[in-house]
Amino acid sequence: MEEKHERKSARRKRKSKPQTFSYQNRSLHLHPQLRHVDADTIFALLLAAISNSHRPDSLSLIEKCLVKLPHSLLSTKPNHILSLLPFLLCSKRASITSRGAEIVGMASLFSLEMNERIAFDADIVKGLVSALASSKRSVLMAACNAVLDMSTTSVARERLLASSALESLMFGFLQVPKSPVMQVSLCTVDDGNATCLKIGFEEDELPILLLTASVILINSCNMEQLEKIPTNLSETFLVLLKKLWAKVHNQMLLANTMRSIQEAHIYVSNIRTDNIAESIFRLSINSSQVTAALPFEVVKRSIFGLGSSSFEDFMLNHWEVSPFRISMALDVRDYVFSSFIRSLHSAETVPSFLSLILQNSVSCFPISSDELGILSFLEEVRNKLGCPIIYQQDIRVLRTESQLKREVHFFKESLNSCYKNGSHFFNIDDVLKCEEAYQEGYTVALRGMEFRFESIAAIANGVASIFGQPSVGVNMYLTPPNSQGLARHFDDHCVFVCQLFGTKKWNVFSQPNAQLPRLYDPLDSLPGVEAEVSVAECREILLKEGDILYIPRGFPHEACTDSGGSNGSAGFSLHLTLGIEVEPPFEWEGFAHVALCCWSQTQKQPQFSLLESAVLLDVISVNVLHVAIGLVGDSDPTFRKACLVAAISLSSDTGCWLDLNQRTIFSYLIDKVNTESRFLEALRSIEVAIQKTEDPFHQIRWLRLLNMEGESIEGNDWNVPFVEMAKLFPLCVRHKDQVEAAFMRVKSRFCDEVLFGDVVDSYKMLLDKYRKARKQYMNGMVSLHCTS
Repeated sequence: MEEKHERKSARRKRKSKPQTFSYQNRSLHLHPQLRHVDADTIFALLLAAISNSHRPDSLSLIEKCLVKLPHSLLSTKPNHILSLLPFLLCSKRASITSRGAEIVGMASLFSLEMNERIAFDADIVKGLVSALASSKRSVLMAACNAVLDMSTTSVARERLLASSALESLMFGFLQVPKSPVMQVSLCTVDDGNATCLKIGFEEDELPILLLTASVILINSCNMEQLEKIPTNLSETFLVLLKKLWAKVHNQMLLANTMRSIQEAHIYVSNIRTDNIAESIFRLSINSSQVTAALPFEVVKRSIFGLGSSSFEDFMLNHWEVSPFRISMALDVRDYVFSSFIRSLHSAETVPSFLSLILQNSVSCFPISSDELGILSFLEEVRNKLGCPIIYQQDIRVLRTESQLKREVHFFKESLNSCYKNGSHFFNIDDVLKCEEAYQEGYTVALRGMEFRFESIAAIANGVASIFGQPSVGVNMYLTPPNSQGLARHFDDHCVFVCQLFGTKKWNVFSQPNAQLPRLYDPLDSLPGVEAEVSVAECREILLKEGDILYIPRGFPHEACTDSGGSNGSAGFSLHLTLGIEVEPPFEWEGFAHVALCCWSQTQKQPQFSLLESAVLLDVISVNVLHVAIGLVGDSDPTFRKACLVAAISLSSDTGCWLDLNQRTIFSYLIDKVNTESRFLEALRSIEVAIQKTEDPFHQIRWLRLLNMEGESIEGNDWNVPFVEMAKLFPLCVRHKDQVEAAFMRVKSRFCDEVLFGDVVDSYKMLLDKYRKARKQYMNGMVSLHCTS
C-alpha cells in the first residue's frame, strides 16, 4: 500500500509544475500520413523502422512514430513496448534515447507490476544507466526523470543500486555546470500525510534532478552498498552536500520558510531537509577521516601528566574509589583541548561564542545502548534527523537558587512543552535568549560535544580507549560569575571535569552508598543525596584553567563561580566533562556473564530431546546461574566496577600491573560466584519475574550479541542464555532437588574450569561491536555540524 501511495503521489506531483521536474517534450512535425492512423499501425511502422534502423531515413521515422505512440499501448501491448526499450535507450540519436527514457518513466508509474518488470529487465536498466552518462542535456534530464519515476518502489531502487546508477548520478552531479553559489529556500509543503519542509533552489533544473535522484538512492543503500561507493566520489560529493546543508540548516534556524511556491525562479525539489541530513550521515558512517582517535599516549599525558607512575597511581588508588584533582602547568604537557580553545578565542565575547556553538548545532538523538545496527537507528529518526537542538535533550539553561537549593529553568515554557506536547526545537530567537539567560546568571549546559566538534570527538575516542569502554560522552557547561548551575547531585557515570576558562569552586561529598550506581538504573532507587550528605565529609576544590577533577559515580557534588576579583580571575567558567559511562556488558558482572557463556559454549552438548532430562537440567542450570550471578552482583560492589580488560594499555603488555590487577579481580569474582550464588534465591527471582510477566533475563539480553554457535531446539539457543523459563519453570518446581543438584554441579565445574584468557577474545569482540556502532553514529553526527 505504501508503494502504491508513492506511485500515485509521484504521478500527481508530475502534473504540478512547481512541485517537481519534467522533461521537455520535443516538437516534431509528423508526416501527414501518420496524423490519423491508429495505434496498431503506428506500432507496426515503429517495429519496421527499428528492424531497418541501418537505413538513413529510419531514425527519422522512429522519432515520428515515438511521438505519436499512444500511452494506451502500455496496457494493450506491454511486452511489445518493453522489448523496444533497450534499443531506444542505446540509440545514438539523442531524441530517440530521450523518448525511450520517457517511456521508462511513464511505464514505471503505470503499475506496480510494470515497475517491477522494468526493474528486473537487466537490459533496460543497463540502457538507462548508460543514458545517465550522456553528454546530451535532453538525454540526461530524461534519464534522471526515469530514475525518479522508477524509484517510487523499493524493488526498483534496489535494482538501480545494483546497476551502479548511483555512481553515475553522483558523478553527473559533480560534472554538470552549477552556479558558483547555490541559493536555497525552504518551502512548507503538505505531502498528504504531514506538513514538511522541502528545499527550493534558485538553480538550473538539471543539477537539481541529479541531486534529487542521488539523495534518494543514497538513502536506500544498505551498509554494503555504501561501502562500495568509490571513496573519492563519496568524499567529493559529501563536501558539496555539507555546503548545501550549511545553507539549509541556517534557513531552518531562522524559520525562514516560504508558504507559497509560485515564484517562477524557485525550483521546488522533492528533497526534504531530513533527506539531505540522512545522505550526509550515511556517506560519513564509514569514513576514517571524520573522527579519528588521538594517540593513547597523547591523551594519557595530557590528562595524567608525563610520568607513567601518575597514571598507575590514579588507576590503583582513585579510579571508582575517590575524587582526585590533577593540576599542572599547561606548558609541561600536551593539552588536547588546545584546538577547541583556539576556536573559541575567535569570538569577541562569551555570549558570542555561545551563540556560535548553538547556531551551528543540530539535535543529537540518543541511540539505544544495545543498538548495533546504525541503519536501524536511522530508520527510527530519519524524519527528524538534522533538526535544530531540542530543549532537555541537547541543552539545558538553568541555575540553582542559593536559598532553596533547587534548580530553576530559564525556558520554563519549553520545559513544560517537553513533558506535555513533545519536543521543543530551538530557533534563532531561542539561541539569542540563551545570551540573555547567561547575563541573568543561568548556566548553559550543552550535551553531546563529541558529536559537534571533530577535535572533541578525537579526545573522547582516546579516553574511551584508555578505559576500555565503547564511548565517552562530553558535555559543556558555561556558568556566569557568582552563580551555580546544577544543584547538588550525583551521576551514574564517572566524570573528568576539564576546566578550560575561568575558575570554579567544587564541593565533593563522600559517597553515601558503597554500591556504585548503575547506568540507566533510576537514581531514586539509591539513598537521597540531601539526606545522606548533610553531615558527610565535604572536600572543597578550586579548579583553575587547565586543572582536571575526577569524580567517581555516586559521589554527590556541586559547583559555583565567584564574582572575579583583583587576582585577575574572569569570574565566569567554561568546562567540559568527559563522562565514562560503564554500560552493563562492560562492568565486571558483564564479564562474568560472558565467561559463563564462553564456558557453556565449550561444553559439547549432543542432540537431545526434552525427554533427556540430564542434559536439559544442565542447560537450565546455566540459565539459572546467570540469574544467580546477577543477584550476587546486586550485593557486591566489585561486580559493578568497570572492567578494564580491553583497555588499550593492556594491548601491548600482558604482564603489566593493570593486567595483573584485572586477573586478580576476575579470580575474586569467580570465587564469589562459587561461594555466594544461591539456587533457591535465583529460582525465586525467576518465579517473581514470571508472575509479573517479565523477562528473567532482561538485564543480560545483550549476551545474544556474542553470536555464538549453539545447538537449537524448538527455536531456543541453548548454549547462549535464555531458554523459555516460563515453560520450564513447572519442571524445576516438580524436580527441585534434581535441578538444584544439577545447578551445583554446573556451578562447581564452571568455577573450576573457566580461565581468564578464554574469555578475553569474546569480550573484546562484543566491545568492538559496540564501538563500531558508536563510531558510525559519531561520524554521521559530526558531519552534520558546521564546526571543526
